Amino acid sequence: MTAAQRADVPARSDEPVITEDGFLLVDGSELCVRISSRRRRLGLTVERDRSLTLHVPQGCSIRRAEQFVRDSGQWIGDKTRLSDERRQLHPVRTLRDGEIHRYLGRDYRLLVVDDEEDGQEGAEGATVTSAVVKLVAGQLRMDGRIAADPVLAKKAMADWYIQAGQRWMRGRLQPWAARMDVPEAAVRVRDLGHRWGSYRSGAVGGGVVSLHWATFQLPIHLVDYVVAHELAHVRVTGHGPDYWRLLGRALPECRRLKTELDELGRRVWMGDLAS
Repeated sequence: MTAAQRADVPARSDEPVITEDGFLLVDGSELCVRISSRRRRLGLTVERDRSLTLHVPQGCSIRRAEQFVRDSGQWIGDKTRLSDERRQLHPVRTLRDGEIHRYLGRDYRLLVVDDEEDGQEGAEGATVTSAVVKLVAGQLRMDGRIAADPVLAKKAMADWYIQAGQRWMRGRLQPWAARMDVPEAAVRVRDLGHRWGSYRSGAVGGGVVSLHWATFQLPIHLVDYVVAHELAHVRVTGHGPDYWRLLGRALPECRRLKTELDELGRRVWMGDLAS
């Protein structure tokens, strides 16, 4: 969730400016600050944990950043409440034997096994686990030694989605980049909080598109929508009319897909465990 952004206003020469990524305290609220050389406007993102990220252009004054945050107070409150409501709709998981998990829109049953062959003896007799979660014959098999600890089991599942998603994405960006006439970006699959994806520009090339590991629970056509959505940011920052025109040329049904993602996305497991 990103705030509407304010037009660029140069800092006065005598004003202190934000010179590096870090944190900014405004009226008792701490914000994570990210500087972008491509950005001309300020923006705010409410993360899944309700923390705030402030996106600023290079040379932005501290005074301007603080005023932008204060002026966005109502927006922050509205988006924080909406984030809380959506988070309550996301399912929780126990990661126990027989539980159903999704990959690319299809259901797979979790099977907890004592898979001794996945481990090998390491230094001083320690067991080294090479693949604690595997998709085999239509089932997600998890090593029982990991499944016994919910925290380790959650990390193992997230790691599996990261690796599976990274493999699936090989070669997937190039056709979309060509269709949108933008440089092909690198791809990283990781935890992005409440966001399906993000784009970060680079000094050379097409920058980096990051995708949440939970994105790969969605049907393929919605994963493609997330990819196209982020690639559009290679050319256009923000979500103004120019952005939607660019995305619409490559994906005419983008508005319908956005609505579908908003609805279906509420039922996607984002990593929350049952208490």
